[in-house]
Amino acid sequence: MTDPTPALLAAERRAHILATMEREGAVRISQLTDELGAATVTLRRDLAQMEQEGLLRRVHGGAIPPHGQHAPTPATPAGAETSAGSIAVLVPSLNFYWPGVVRGMETAARRHGLKVQLRGASYELQDERPVLERLVASGDIRGLIVAPNTDTPHSQDVVQWLAECGTPSVLVERDAIIQPAGVPAEAVTTDHALGAVLAARHLASLGHRKVGLVLSRNSPTSRKIAAGWQAACDELGLTPAQHIETTLPDRASPEFSAAVDTTLDRALGSGVTALLVHSDPEAMAFVDLALNRGISVPEDLSIIAYDDEVAELFTPALTAIAPPRVSVGETAVELLVSRMADPTRPTRRVMLNPTLVVRESTVAPRAGDQA
Repeated sequence: MTDPTPALLAAERRAHILATMEREGAVRISQLTDELGAATVTLRRDLAQMEQEGLLRRVHGGAIPPHGQHAPTPATPAGAETSAGSIAVLVPSLNFYWPGVVRGMETAARRHGLKVQLRGASYELQDERPVLERLVASGDIRGLIVAPNTDTPHSQDVVQWLAECGTPSVLVERDAIIQPAGVPAEAVTTDHALGAVLAARHLASLGHRKVGLVLSRNSPTSRKIAAGWQAACDELGLTPAQHIETTLPDRASPEFSAAVDTTLDRALGSGVTALLVHSDPEAMAFVDLALNRGISVPEDLSIIAYDDEVAELFTPALTAIAPPRVSVGETAVELLVSRMADPTRPTRRVMLNPTLVVRESTVAPRAGDQA
């Protein structure tokens, strides 16, 4: 029987399964069918293959982590306040990048005897204020950690509301200014521009001269990656005129596969030998389509993924830029707790460095490819 799900989605299904299991402690086939639109037989085959690789253990109706049932949330540490209240967290997604950040928040919150009330919005949500207002009105919310969508007409209104609502708040992976004084909001971010610099330097050290940047969405993270990439390419002399720089449509869009194919055509046609792709699922899609077309990765085309959520699990294992997701979440909580204890202290903005993890998807270009 022919699998009705496109081959391109195999890597995405795998990544989604792992992210869901990490976040929720288990995955259910019925849930995956609804979320991915894949046939039950396809998902059962995915789980069987992943069990053989030691990534999970199948149970009736789904799967759990390989070492047994998901560990319950640890109890509040001895001596911690049991009535310290809750902090509310609003992030734009509960998949891929954000579970690691939230895990760091939960770890730090437990140290302070705080509970975390988590909400996932979406990158399409225009105004987060109603969600935040409901959270604050629910009672016992002592602080807010928010990753607002800064690309909407209501974005400044949301930032102003956070500054004026009377509940301490910290932004996570976002920068914003509070008007009218133009004061930066308290925030913890990753230096994503540095991540792009690390990727460019790695490719240059291997001998690549013509390189490309592929972004998954027009987001604050994407813009920081693009800025760092351009600066590094200028510094390293990576022939800016030859760069392939593009923003892909959403992975669920019917135009996604065609956009990846078009980008591959442009890259190979202009002599590009390496790509930095944001994020992991998009990078895996590039590898899948390249291999389907007989393009060898990394011999013909080196690829670096940006996020390192599941890049190591792919074949070939992807070289990746790894933001310190857990540390970002922990730092956001520590900032918030400090703000709750002393609302008059100076505003703090913390930036954490990502790291480069070299794996199998990047090698030196073939002799003559960079002529």
